[in-house]
Amino acid sequence: MEHNVTHEVTMLAFQLGVILIAAKLSGEFVERVLKQPSVLGELAAGIIIGPYALGHFSIPIVGPIFGEPHGVIPVSTALYSFAQVAAIILLFEVGLHTDLKKFLRYAPQATAVAIGGVVIPFILGDVATFMLLDSVEGPFDYAALFMGTIMTATSVGVTARVLDELNQLDSAEGVTILGAAVVDDVIGIIVLAIVSGLAAAGSVEIADIAVVGGKAVGFWLFLTIGGIAASKYIVRGINSIRIQGAAIALSLALALIAAAVAEMFGLAMIIGAYSMGLALSQTNIYEIIQRPLNGVYDALVPVFFAVMGMMVDVPLMLGAIGFGTVIVVLAIIGKLLGSALPALLVGFKARSALGIGVGMTPRAEVGLIVAGIGLERGIIGGELFGVAILMTVATTIFAPVFLLKIFNDPISESVSPAE
Repeated sequence: MEHNVTHEVTMLAFQLGVILIAAKLSGEFVERVLKQPSVLGELAAGIIIGPYALGHFSIPIVGPIFGEPHGVIPVSTALYSFAQVAAIILLFEVGLHTDLKKFLRYAPQATAVAIGGVVIPFILGDVATFMLLDSVEGPFDYAALFMGTIMTATSVGVTARVLDELNQLDSAEGVTILGAAVVDDVIGIIVLAIVSGLAAAGSVEIADIAVVGGKAVGFWLFLTIGGIAASKYIVRGINSIRIQGAAIALSLALALIAAAVAEMFGLAMIIGAYSMGLALSQTNIYEIIQRPLNGVYDALVPVFFAVMGMMVDVPLMLGAIGFGTVIVVLAIIGKLLGSALPALLVGFKARSALGIGVGMTPRAEVGLIVAGIGLERGIIGGELFGVAILMTVATTIFAPVFLLKIFNDPISESVSPAE
């Protein structure tokens, strides 16, 4: 028993070292040479060194680094658990970065954009899945519902980074995109909770949808509003502890506890982590923990993306390349139509509305998290997970390229509804 534990810990340490080296080198290449977000490099690194590729080959002394793929999750429980902690840290920081005041200011416009950006992609993903795959029996098949759920995702991180580089974060378009991305993710996570709950219950009754949806919305509101109301007292308590490192340790502890409680209520852990970050975003805690949190983020979050890449069975994904291509096209069209049209209706002119639609297309970390949850819970198989990864990568590349074209010059034609 002791020998087995020692071996598992030794292998985990070796695996993490290999992952971090590969992820950082690949991220550097993608960001510096290809001028794309480093997350794509981290994902690619995971695919290359993972158990479906180089990771199952034996090397002297160590043996196969990641072993032969087996089961739904092809990596060890320890490594997968480590990656999930990294995902919690990722969403906690995203929540901390959310400007709550600006979000509330543009909330009506952002909500309209977000709703369209959820409904249309969900319908397109669901319908395409049951129409094009023989293994899917109809639009209420859980695999079709889950593919629609993955299509609803929007990455706050990728879009925010590009807008920041273009000095557009504080523009009407930028604030609307980020606000809509936040609402989009909240709605998407609630949809995720509903679909996951239905899959676990094995039925599609309206009462089940009402119960699961009501529980999801109620808990999220309780966690977020309660956290915001208590945030000053939380920070005051954290600041009263003078021991070195207390602020970062206790902040992460709250994120981890919130994530665990969210999972206990049938939600994804990421909604708990994000809600805690959002609750603390209007306090000074981020100024206190920024440097140590950035260090933790830079060291751990690449592990999550690399592990997500390790779950991609490339031959299986290539076997569904036709369906994957259709999903990629529909994923882009769904966000453009679903988000750009509402933007037009709330007062933005054509170019700005198009920019908002493009800004909502990248799925990146959120799409990966949702797809990973579906694979972990057995709702989708390796083939659909591979298609989801293909869609995530393609939309994450598409968005920065076209955002640069649309927002590179000052936008003077937009009509900000809030002005």
